[in-house]
Amino acid sequence: MEYRSLGKHGLRVSEVSLGSWMTSLRSPKEADLARETLLLAYDHGVNFFDCADAYSGGEAERFLGESLRQLERSSYILSSKVFFASGDGPNDWGLSSKHIRHQIDSSLRNLQVDYLDMYFCHRFDATVPLAETLQALSDLVVEGKILHYGVSEWTAVQVLQAQRVISSLGLRPLSVIQPQYNMMDRYIENELVDVCEADGIGIVPFSPLAQGLLTGKYRKGRPLPEGSRATHQADRQINNLLTEDNLSKVERLIALGQALDFELSVMALAWTLRKGIVSSVITGASRPEQLTTNIAASGVTLPAEALAEIEEILDFRPFVRSVG
Repeated sequence: MEYRSLGKHGLRVSEVSLGSWMTSLRSPKEADLARETLLLAYDHGVNFFDCADAYSGGEAERFLGESLRQLERSSYILSSKVFFASGDGPNDWGLSSKHIRHQIDSSLRNLQVDYLDMYFCHRFDATVPLAETLQALSDLVVEGKILHYGVSEWTAVQVLQAQRVISSLGLRPLSVIQPQYNMMDRYIENELVDVCEADGIGIVPFSPLAQGLLTGKYRKGRPLPEGSRATHQADRQINNLLTEDNLSKVERLIALGQALDFELSVMALAWTLRKGIVSSVITGASRPEQLTTNIAASGVTLPAEALAEIEEILDFRPFVRSVG
């Protein structure tokens, strides 16, 4: 496993990390398999584990905390998020100082730790002044409850607005963003990457394999694999990606990967890591074999000819804005 700095900051994270969004805890057997996968990730050098207070109603945090409790705290990096509803009250959601204060204490209890290495605003909250949200997060850094704070799924304009507030109030810096980013969803290349590179903000993308589309398990003209996410995921995110156009691209990407002796998922993760500002890719793995494939992407550099062919296959069209 290789490691990268979190943007311009001193924290070093594994190039491949493990997220908890899709961790299945529906039965003791599934929980045991998830724990085995998590500890195997740690044994293979994964040091960054991502979670959120909203995942499984807090159960994902409690599971992660119990699973990591046996390990030396200084040896791993832990993150969680705040925004979504934690109850039925008017202050039980969003990015108010009150909700942030309540949820950080809840997450620390769930995860059985004294501090988080990273704490994310899970979404943007237009109902709360940015100054209130950012002051609360900066105060948590000062108090030692978190080391770095960041945002997830904020626009470039929202990040720039936050930077202006941080500068004017002299707050602790915004260190990291967690957007969705993969071969099929490249919206952050339209401005957000430039903002992060200019200010040294690390990027730790989620869904780098596009909900499983870029694993090669979903093939054109073939039935959905039994037990796959597309057969049971309630929000049908992966099903919405299974278009003829996307599946045709997947077939071409698989062929390219075979020519390079790479599995599609390895090539897809290495492609996302091609940008130096990307500190780590947050992957999901429900079985040890999935994990082993994912971590094989660390340290892989795709040749220029392959990158050019990938660009031709993806046919990405950046937005072009005329000013004046």
